[in-house]
Amino acid sequence: MDQLTFLTQTYQQNNISATLGEWRVRGLRGATTVSHNCAEAISEAVDELLNALEVNNPLDPAEIVSVTFSATPDLDAIFPAAVARRRPNWDQVPLLDVQQMQVNSSLKCCIRVLIHFNTPLPQNALRPIYLRGAAQLRPDLAIFS
Repeated sequence: MDQLTFLTQTYQQNNISATLGEWRVRGLRGATTVSHNCAEAISEAVDELLNALEVNNPLDPAEIVSVTFSATPDLDAIFPAAVARRRPNWDQVPLLDVQQMQVNSSLKCCIRVLIHFNTPLPQNALRPIYLRGAAQLRPDLAIFS
């Protein structure tokens, strides 16, 4: 099944109230937390988040325009982009890591991602993913794991 057929079927199955149009750049968000600041914990969390985003959305690395990761200041053991770079077919995806703005009482040990990619789907057809402790950021979109 080609990608457009998959997208059309997924779109129709979800009864989304917009029409498939021309391809556009869309933004897809996600976030997760880690138990502690070490390369293994960060790598596991980033892989889990990207796997969940790919399972729940029609992400094709060839259609990704760019990916920005942010991490809270308490996470500095490894770049999330370095973890993403190891994924199959992600070697040409432009990746960027930034430090999340520090706000009093904000969520600690949190990694966020914003993926810009080309798709014929409308924005409301995309499924943002919020895992682990990041579920509190968007309880309406959380996947509990």
